[in-house]
Amino acid sequence: MNEAIQICTTVSEQADAERIAASLVAKRLVACVQVAGPVESTFRWKGRIESSQEWVCTAKTLRSAYGAVEHAIRQIHSYDEPEIVALPIVLGSAGYLQWISDSVDLSDHASAQQRTSFT
Repeated sequence: MNEAIQICTTVSEQADAERIAASLVAKRLVACVQVAGPVESTFRWKGRIESSQEWVCTAKTLRSAYGAVEHAIRQIHSYDEPEIVALPIVLGSAGYLQWISDSVDLSDHASAQQRTSFT
């Protein structure tokens, strides 16, 4: 079964995006993180319409890693309530999906993985 997912988050500064990317990859929670931006975001926050530039981090990982990845992002993220969303990778080349699976190692992250479940 294909367990690959993409987890996306946005941050206000490129340095924050790079810090999240480096941390997630170094901890082997994800295979890779693509950083894109800046993008212009318009959103409602605390009853007001806001607009700001953000950087998008898109991490490739496994469904079973979601809890540990969310926990790691929250440890670094500066927002009160960061966007952390996961989308399934429905199809992909067999070699790429295997690379994601081979790159993720959750052996040091069991407690964070259990704190947040992805169902």
